[in-house]
Formats: sequence, structure tokens, C-alpha cells
Amino acid sequence: MVKENLAQVKENIICAARKAGRDPSEVTLIAVTKTKPVSLISEAYEAGIREFGENKVQEILEKQPQMPSDLHWHMIGHLQRNKVKQVIDKTVLIHSVDSLRLAETIEEEAARKGLVIPVLLEVNAAGEETKFGLAVQEVLPLVRQISGFSHLKVQGLMTIAPFVDDPEKNRPIFRELKKLSVDITEKNINNITMNVLSMGMTNDYMTAIEEGATMVRVGTGIFGERIYDNQ
Repeated sequence: MVKENLAQVKENIICAARKAGRDPSEVTLIAVTKTKPVSLISEAYEAGIREFGENKVQEILEKQPQMPSDLHWHMIGHLQRNKVKQVIDKTVLIHSVDSLRLAETIEEEAARKGLVIPVLLEVNAAGEETKFGLAVQEVLPLVRQISGFSHLKVQGLMTIAPFVDDPEKNRPIFRELKKLSVDITEKNINNITMNVLSMGMTNDYMTAIEEGATMVRVGTGIFGERIYDNQ
């Protein structure tokens, strides 16, 4: 099932990129493995996937030792400051920096370990009260505040769009995030790049790609519905 689903998702990515006049190789597929057992993750790995996303630090800590070392983990869920030291040396990218205090904690822990940590700033572009993330108008001020950090590297933006029945409803959100990334790029702020746009999930990743996503986070579309036992 996983192999077949992956083949379809990859084909959809190619179609969406070409529709937008983009090179499909510009888009990285992140397989979201929250609640998924190692057996399913292994199927995706065997099918060629190397980028995997987790919402919880504990799941990364449990699954990482059971998987090959060339697998890359992305922290895509809300990150509590007291969990930073457990995970910063186990992920290739933290997608969910949403406050100065969290950025400061990552900077401090990275300095202790002699690391430079790539991060994305999470933007609550839809203004949903139930979701984490910076308001659009808060992003640039935070960028300026943390641009001097030497152990944290902002590489772009991330958003979690609302779950909608029609992906077209999220197109304006993706478009706004792309515009924000361009606006920040034009400021030429030291130590800040906007090369990554992490947006789009199972129900709307094709629309996100059409609007400039460079990373899409697909879970259900690859693995099926979530599993809520603690395998």
C-alpha cells in the first residue's frame, strides 16, 4: 500500500510542479509518520523516501534508533522549550519556531553542542485561534531579532493551512506565505534565507506546490489514516 501510495503522491507532485512551470526537483516530499509504526516507516524507506516528519519529540527519540542512519528527521510539530535539548541534534530541520523564547532556547542549546541548527518560522497565516504560529505581521520583527544568532539559521517559513473540503480555499494562504518570503528576501537581512517554504499536506499539497511550496508534508496520503495506539 505504502509503495503504491507514494508512487501516486510523487506523480501528483510532478504534475503540480509542471502546471506551475516549476522543476519537480524543487519540491521535497516529507513523509509524516506521526502515530505510525516503524514497520510502515520502513516500507516508505524501502521505496526511497529519506525525509520524514514527526510532530512529537518522543516519537523521534523512539523511532530514530530503529531506522537507518541516512534517514532525515524533520520536527514539524509544536516544540516545547524543555524538549529542545533532546531533539536538536537528531533533526535536519525544525519547522516550527514560533517565538523569540523558543529561538533563544535553540540558540543556547546549539551553542552548547557546537551546532548550527536550520529552522523555519511557523506562520499562522490563516489566523486560526487553535493553532500555533506567528501572525503574519510578527514574522519580520522576529526575523530581525534573531538574525544575529550564530547557532540558529533561518531558512524559510512554514504554515499549517486549515483542513478544508476544497484545496482552492487554501490557495490565498499559500500565496500570502510566498509573498511574505519574497518580502523578507528583499530586505537582505544577514544570516536569513527564504529558500524553504514548507506548506501543503495530504488534502492540499498540489495547490501548495502551484503557489511555491518547496516542501510538502504528506502523511495520510502515504500511510493511510492515523493509528492512535502507541506502537
